Amino acid sequence: MLESYIPIFVMLAGGVLFGVVMVKLNEWLGPKRMTEEKLTTYESGMEPIKTARERFSVKFYMVAVLFILFDIEVVFLYPWAVSFKQLGVSGFVTMFVFIFILLVGYYYVWRKGALEWD
Repeated sequence: MLESYIPIFVMLAGGVLFGVVMVKLNEWLGPKRMTEEKLTTYESGMEPIKTARERFSVKFYMVAVLFILFDIEVVFLYPWAVSFKQLGVSGFVTMFVFIFILLVGYYYVWRKGALEWD
């Protein structure tokens, strides 16, 4: 029974070995001329104003999580729109309930002030 997993282990070992060899080849054969310009932080060609180790506000993460949440919910609208005619009235009602719950959540987040940048 364990013999059937041997090809999988060989492929995993080959993949790991290939990755390690490529990283080491780059380390050994790659260019090593470090200049001051190469060591600076690249931010769209602008000089960095502050350090990269600055802490972000929790509001930043809250807005990011909410954006991802509502963005993923909108992705569910595309398959529904494509198969709208085949779903009929039950599909319409189901999506209406889905959108209503989504709007209630958005209204709750808005009233709690999670989208404010104070």
